[in-house]
Amino acid sequence: MNKDLTWRILKAMHTLYESGKINSAVIKDGQFKALKRRKLIDYQHGNSNYLIKNDGYNQYFQKNFLDDFLEYETFLRNIEPEVDGRKTYTVEDIKTLILIYNNKDNIKKSLTTRRTFSSEVFKYGGSKYLETHQGLDKIVRNILEIEDFPLEDPKVLQWRFAVDCLNPELIVLCENLDFLKKPNEARHRKIELWYVGGNNTANIHYISDEKLNKPLYYSCDWDYHGLKIYCRIKDILMQKNKNIEILFPSNLQHPLPVDSPNHNSQWNHSLDFSGFDKTYFTEKEINLIEQLIKKNQWIEEESNDLVDMLSSHIQIHGI
Repeated sequence: MNKDLTWRILKAMHTLYESGKINSAVIKDGQFKALKRRKLIDYQHGNSNYLIKNDGYNQYFQKNFLDDFLEYETFLRNIEPEVDGRKTYTVEDIKTLILIYNNKDNIKKSLTTRRTFSSEVFKYGGSKYLETHQGLDKIVRNILEIEDFPLEDPKVLQWRFAVDCLNPELIVLCENLDFLKKPNEARHRKIELWYVGGNNTANIHYISDEKLNKPLYYSCDWDYHGLKIYCRIKDILMQKNKNIEILFPSNLQHPLPVDSPNHNSQWNHSLDFSGFDKTYFTEKEINLIEQLIKKNQWIEEESNDLVDMLSSHIQIHGI
């Protein structure tokens, strides 16, 4: 699902699914333009003020949107009973709110300034995202049950974002939050996810011995900072006589330039292999890293499929 899709448009798509027609003003949106190009919708005959669904629309909506819509609507009504189709939240905003809600107790233990919180949790919007989206900011504060964010950051930032699983078969430590926003898929596969991006590597010390005995994997952006965090985590676990493996990207087709927007991780060209210890990587991993360094490129974690990456290491539950 397109992360820029808004709740307003998703709600309109559901209304069309339920009632068969909606006001044609929504045709200005790219999602509805695409639906019309695919001939899944059209103007009502003799009345262009309305759009109607054609054969195939219901099946398309059920397959791609219905389950997510019902989950998002239930969640929004739980935290904001008066929610309606006029809200401008994006699907990505809603997924982030669900993540905050599911981890609110741990977030409150290490609360940060609004800008730090925004830059870490709403990474796609940047440090000023909550300041410029006051309705979203209000909902976040309601979820966390706070009047406002603190004026200063704590000395030690130790958020524990996780997708817990009762009987996990493996643990994946994630540099970014994207995979944690799909908790149902992970739990169905008996995968437990931990967020260890940035300064959150300290949370590794709180993983129970029982779970440390599970196979451990690390998912990350394949850039300088992502691999540096991996090496740091590997060092921590080696002290506990535990091992962790990095997940090789499932999508090698679309590497990005290191100077791409909102990306602040540069390879260290002054040191061989950017200063990393080659013994921490396999020959296949070394070859990919050397190519990325040479071409000044990186691979975004979110562009990969978690299950596909894991499948090359271990048998995944449900496959």
